[in-house]
Amino acid sequence: MNLPLKCKTSHTETGCLYVIGMPIGNLQDVTFRAIEVLRSVDIVLAEDTRNTLRFLHHYDIKVPIEAFHEHNEVSKAEKVIQKIKQGEKIALVSDAGTPCVSDPGYRLVASAIAKSINVIPIPGVSAAITAVSVSGLPSDGFVFVGFLPRKKGKQKSLLESLALLPQTLILYESPRRIISSLEFLEEILGNREAVLAREMTKVFEEFLRGTLTEIITILRKREGAKGECTLLVAGYREKEITMSSALVVEIKKAIQAKEPVSSIARRVSAEKRVAKKMIYEKTLKLKNELEK
Repeated sequence: MNLPLKCKTSHTETGCLYVIGMPIGNLQDVTFRAIEVLRSVDIVLAEDTRNTLRFLHHYDIKVPIEAFHEHNEVSKAEKVIQKIKQGEKIALVSDAGTPCVSDPGYRLVASAIAKSINVIPIPGVSAAITAVSVSGLPSDGFVFVGFLPRKKGKQKSLLESLALLPQTLILYESPRRIISSLEFLEEILGNREAVLAREMTKVFEEFLRGTLTEIITILRKREGAKGECTLLVAGYREKEITMSSALVVEIKKAIQAKEPVSSIARRVSAEKRVAKKMIYEKTLKLKNELEK
């Protein structure tokens, strides 16, 4: 049954903006509705026109295509809005997955909503949801982090703010930075259970499951990873951290030897597999007691 493709709107404009979910790898992972809508629109806005053209050619879709990415989104959004107001139906797609999720587009969507333009979602694939569904980690609640900031200081602040959250964390990362990001996650969050999803829905799809340390070890042996990476990290699980008398003595000796509290906390948190923040607080308390 063919679905009606008219823009459902109570406004005077006849145009609208479709936000269309695209495959993350396998070209068959697209809905019938998405194909129909793409064939009906006046223009397709694409993050990378080369990638989207390959998809359109695969399904024999002949529609004008224009580049719409992070570098021209602000300057081009108003022109797109004007075209929609003139009655054009425009589709927004990303290279892979759902637009506006760690991808360009949210400014355009926000502007369209502000101008009372109808924005219609055409649901599709999301790497984050795909990965969490097969991760084996708790999925009753999760926090989508997206890409970590490039600067270490901002990374640290962000991860420390997430350290005590019980929800599964979902991150995107490039293969070039994945090992360094895993190492930093281990340092701040402790050695938690994690899943690294790589090349999902493609020929070399792979899921690496284990602790952060175990996944790091695997990738080091391979000298890195290939393909886009989605990383899931188990949330914080509250439990009483009991320090044996021997561990207390060891920590006190380290403090007296002028070892930084952060360094001590990093080592102990890796052993206990808990957030460094909690160990840091306990170590700091011991330090304050020694200095009294």
